[in-house]
Amino acid sequence: MQILVNGEPIVTNARTLAELCATLDLAQAKIATAVNGSFVASAKRELTNLSPKDEVEIVAPRQGG
Repeated sequence: MQILVNGEPIVTNARTLAELCATLDLAQAKIATAVNGSFVASAKRELTNLSPKDEVEIVAPRQGG
């Protein structure tokens, strides 16, 4: 299926947000995620199903000042 990840179209076989993070090598990373504008806590990623044309945002914290 085709979805958007951080505004970029990708094709994936991932069925859940957790599977998507794993395919992007982010399964163990400290990241924030949202699907279609709604925040998804890390504990809920396994339960969050993906559908064609979903918009996923993945953000990693940055240090700076």
